[in-house]
Amino acid sequence: MPGSTKAMGVLTIGGLVAVTAYTVALGGNGWLWFGWAVLGLLTLGMVVSDHT
Repeated sequence: MPGSTKAMGVLTIGGLVAVTAYTVALGGNGWLWFGWAVLGLLTLGMVVSDHT
């Protein structure tokens, strides 16, 4: 896994932790979850493109 893909994966996991903590502390925000889902899809796309 190249460095940029690994960094994107770390950012995605960190984002999940941050959005979850925000949701627990202050309540849900659909835009945060939408943003995280987009980030997750971009990361998944990078992982798939690296393996082809």
